[in-house]
Amino acid sequence: MRVLWLCNIMLPAFAEANGLPYSSREGWLSGLFERLTGGRESGEERTAQAERIELGVCFPAPPVFCGGKRELDGVSFFGFEEDLDTPEVYKPELEEVFAGILADFSPDIVHIFGTEFPHALAMARSFGDPDHTLIGVQGLCGRIADVYMADLPHRVQREVTFRDWYRKDSLRQQQEKYRLRAQMEEETLRLAGHITGRTRFDREASGEINPGALYHPMNETLRAPFYEGHWDPDAVQPHSIFLSQGDYPLKGFHYMLQAMPAILRRFPDAHLYVAGNSIIGNYGGRIPRKKYPTPLWITADGRYLRSLIRKYHLRSHVTMLGKLSAQEMKEQYLRSHVFVCPSIIENSPNSLGEAMLLGMPVVASKVGGIPDLLEDGEEGILFPGGRADELALGIETFFYDGKLAALFGENARRRARITHNPDTNFMRLLEIYRSMR
Repeated sequence: MRVLWLCNIMLPAFAEANGLPYSSREGWLSGLFERLTGGRESGEERTAQAERIELGVCFPAPPVFCGGKRELDGVSFFGFEEDLDTPEVYKPELEEVFAGILADFSPDIVHIFGTEFPHALAMARSFGDPDHTLIGVQGLCGRIADVYMADLPHRVQREVTFRDWYRKDSLRQQQEKYRLRAQMEEETLRLAGHITGRTRFDREASGEINPGALYHPMNETLRAPFYEGHWDPDAVQPHSIFLSQGDYPLKGFHYMLQAMPAILRRFPDAHLYVAGNSIIGNYGGRIPRKKYPTPLWITADGRYLRSLIRKYHLRSHVTMLGKLSAQEMKEQYLRSHVFVCPSIIENSPNSLGEAMLLGMPVVASKVGGIPDLLEDGEEGILFPGGRADELALGIETFFYDGKLAALFGENARRRARITHNPDTNFMRLLEIYRSMR
């Protein structure tokens, strides 16, 4: 069976072999890739099944790696050019590029990972075979667009900074871009006869768009480092809070800042650590200072976040960590007292799964697919999305009760070891492929 993957990123295995930088996000792709190509031993059955699949991988790449096929360890790699900074703009020329790749590789199945970029639609159109097209749902652009502003004040929603004007990327323009992406996403899903997902949320959303597609439940395998290590309450920085991302509104950084005053009244040493791209600059001295003056690079959302930090006197209680490797993320999880996921919408955030695998106490918003991943009151604390007061109460509960934090974290760890079991998920993928032949 010949299977062609269409990915949003260059796989680390290819990047490392060619001395190229690569993204550590979407680490579950590497997990599946390693098992499919025999990178990890998981028993004779797994190896035998994998040997029956010839894999091709298609991905956005620099021009020098576009055009033609490159072989690595028996896998065919195909690069294509796409401007990922403008995912709301469809590129019809990609259909011709993919037609050439399809003719070269001649796949039995095309597996498209995600619907967020125009290349997904171009591939679905080029292949033109719904019965053998499988789409893995990640985020859902339409649902994101509906709640993108995440309760930001109207004055902030309307604000346009110099950076926003120059890049044509204000908050309202960002929301409109998601609406345009949602239109492409809907057509992409309608061109697929098979869809994989993990939650009732993505099953219902994809079913509304394409009720005729066959939905295949399949969980994700996460990045390898998170399957080792265990959160220890005696090894953490007391009253430290970890947020894995905060660079656009729906991730809920502002809710966390709004929750901090209540937390600090009871725990004056509480400290918030935020990983990922910083849109507020260098807080805490962990990331390089910006090259240009603040008015030239700050976004309306970033300006609002900074105003909350000033309003609540949080300067000494917030540290921006910048982009972290998988190992650095793991270390931050393990040294933090509580992990928070305050997003206004999520399907199945990998950061939540990583925290659960390590046995961390988790406070997360009860939105999207999160309730399918974490049992409230057993494996963590869920709060109504957007309620900063209830977010604060959840965090304080774990700060007050160390035994409860450890119990919930251990329960979450047991659940995640099942949900994100690499061998189970790999065998499930093979089952789906076999059913599509």
